[in-house]
Amino acid sequence: MKKLCILSTCLLASVYCHAQLQIGAGTSWKSEAGTYVVLDNIDLQHDASSAILDNIFKFTGNKNVAVSGTNVPLFSNIQVALTGSSKIILQRTINVSQAITFQSGFLDLNNNNIDLGTSGSVNGESEMTGVTGTNGGYLQIVNTLNAPVSIDPGNLGAIITSVQNLGSTVIRRGHVAQNIAGSGGAGILRYYDISPANNSGLNATLRFGYLNTELNGLDANSLVLWRSPDGLSWSDAGFTTRNTASNYIEKTGIDAFSTWTLARVSNPLPVIFSLFNAGCENGNVKLTWETAQEINSSYFNVERSAGGSGWAVVDRQPAAGNSSIERSYSFTDNSPLANSAAYRIAEYDLNGGIKYSGSIHADCDADKDWKVWPNPVAKNLTAIINVAKESKAVIKIFDNKGSMISLQQINLLKGNNLVHINMNNIASGTYRVIASWSNGQIEKKVTIVKL
Repeated sequence: MKKLCILSTCLLASVYCHAQLQIGAGTSWKSEAGTYVVLDNIDLQHDASSAILDNIFKFTGNKNVAVSGTNVPLFSNIQVALTGSSKIILQRTINVSQAITFQSGFLDLNNNNIDLGTSGSVNGESEMTGVTGTNGGYLQIVNTLNAPVSIDPGNLGAIITSVQNLGSTVIRRGHVAQNIAGSGGAGILRYYDISPANNSGLNATLRFGYLNTELNGLDANSLVLWRSPDGLSWSDAGFTTRNTASNYIEKTGIDAFSTWTLARVSNPLPVIFSLFNAGCENGNVKLTWETAQEINSSYFNVERSAGGSGWAVVDRQPAAGNSSIERSYSFTDNSPLANSAAYRIAEYDLNGGIKYSGSIHADCDADKDWKVWPNPVAKNLTAIINVAKESKAVIKIFDNKGSMISLQQINLLKGNNLVHINMNNIASGTYRVIASWSNGQIEKKVTIVKL
């Protein structure tokens, strides 16, 4: 049988109970602010009509616990220190005026809301602890944002900058994956609904933060921002900066805020080639190619040409089918043509579509170690980097203000390497592309015009 601990008109430094703490209807709760109420594997049932819970309510233990009751609990502080994947499961909406602090364990919204008022915050979230809520609910904070500069209201992970006064702004964060038909499926397990009083001509910047555990099976390198005026119809907003190491995607030049999430780019390419290399080994030609993404891929044909036309298939290999991680393939041509030949990879989809890698020559005596085209560029920039031995290349793109907007690292193999640089989601303008390899001993620069 459960033990029921009912406290009424208490003044305590610390309260320890088992099974359930009930604050009953008609009960007043009084205790010194800053003291702890430690609930170790204990549910909290709040039935009082006006109790303000000034203590630090600390949830510990190795079991799931619930917060329930007939009336909204008015917490000052909550600390979550549950073991492993144990969690607090909300069975009603709660208010938190100061902070929810995570040490370990989780808090499941369970289709309920957390109102942080105007001064509350969420602290200590990481891959191992934080707020979840895949079946609904949200956290809400209201702040006045006048010409904000890198402001993260409530520490919810939506960092806002604008030259305009947004006024009173409501920010909600939820964890239900949004259904985005244009991206080919659902987005990540996080979205933000941002509603400022002034919501036009903002020229704002939004940095959308996320956790790897919220990726919902998507590749972080394929994500872009999507926006919706109503949570139903979505449009691809692209991105300005994407940083998968620091887990954020940023967009500048936003005219108005709405509902935002992350999902794959609209009409994603079935295969993204990240590297194509041709090297010479003992008179043979070794080809290596890598893919960053594969969707419904069936097989690869290795094609060879003596003069760039009349391509002949010299090898066929099965593809991964569907993959969001980097895949590597190789083929050695043991009967190369007497003169330098061109090679390309043809990827065949399950539905019969074809995508080509671009062509490359197996010329081990090539003098040029750096070539970039096209310029101007609309979508994808292509570079050939020739190296005498394996090396790591770092490719950076800078805008005309000198700010780095993109960084890409690529493992180069001996010989010619065909590298693709995605410019599709970069705004029109003039950019500086700087590539370095051989531990920074070699650096190449080129000015690119983005259409």
